Amino acid sequence: MSSEIKTVLTGMSYLECPRWHDDRIWVADFYQYQVVSATEDGQDLRVEAEVPQQPSGLGWLPDGRLLVVSMRDRKLLRREAGGQLVVHADLADHVGGHPNDMVVDAQGRAYVGNFGFDLMGGADIAPSWLLRVDPDGRVTRVAEDLWFANGSVITDDGVLMVDETFGNRVSAFDIEPDGSLANRRNWATFGELPAARGLSDALPGLVVAADGCALDAEGALWIADALHGRVVRVLEGGQIVAEIIPGTGVFACGLGGADGRTLFICAAPDFDEHARAAAREAQLLSIRVEVPHAGRP
Repeated sequence: MSSEIKTVLTGMSYLECPRWHDDRIWVADFYQYQVVSATEDGQDLRVEAEVPQQPSGLGWLPDGRLLVVSMRDRKLLRREAGGQLVVHADLADHVGGHPNDMVVDAQGRAYVGNFGFDLMGGADIAPSWLLRVDPDGRVTRVAEDLWFANGSVITDDGVLMVDETFGNRVSAFDIEPDGSLANRRNWATFGELPAARGLSDALPGLVVAADGCALDAEGALWIADALHGRVVRVLEGGQIVAEIIPGTGVFACGLGGADGRTLFICAAPDFDEHARAAAREAQLLSIRVEVPHAGRP
């Protein structure tokens, strides 16, 4: 792994959900309300979509149309061929708190997480659940008792892995042919489930606050640790075998680049929405790693 961390994009508000697609890196910028893309080195910056209610999770249908989570109005949007955004699914009756990250499978089924509680309002933490949105927009709850379902990946052999930011764990599920989930198990465990429900009381117990993640070809996960300013490479079971500390907060990561060996890191001083909306201090960073990307996204 290279020790050189490069800056790809600067002057952003708060970035999430880096995705390598069509030879470009795509990210959602929460408080500039945009989905943007650029070349691997940050050139040719494009605004791909304007999402006034705050973009988050990104994915693509099999025909190439973009899907993007719209957090504050709790919708999943679809970008049509002409560029206009339309409602793909209304999630409002199916979520507790904002919907956030997601992963889309080869059949166009989107697996969408949600906060489970009012994080920015300081509410007590509560378990959330995972939704599946089918290509026709039908919404189904497919998993429960997830402690802030966040970054997700799908392995090449059909296993869905979900980071639980407040759960000290990564859960795994087998994806059945009909899109339902089976055989839930702990893929990685970092500590105990939260005993305290108050946010300030629960945070000190988080060993790894698993946010966004990326899967590599050896079956390891790169995970952004949202509380400890690091990205860690984790093996099944929870062993941390590598650590990157950029000197700032980190909240998501993704593997991509021309050979799949560029790890993109979404960095910002913190995740406070008022501070991030008022500043343009977020960056997209990158570092070269040895093992390339695998699975989805």
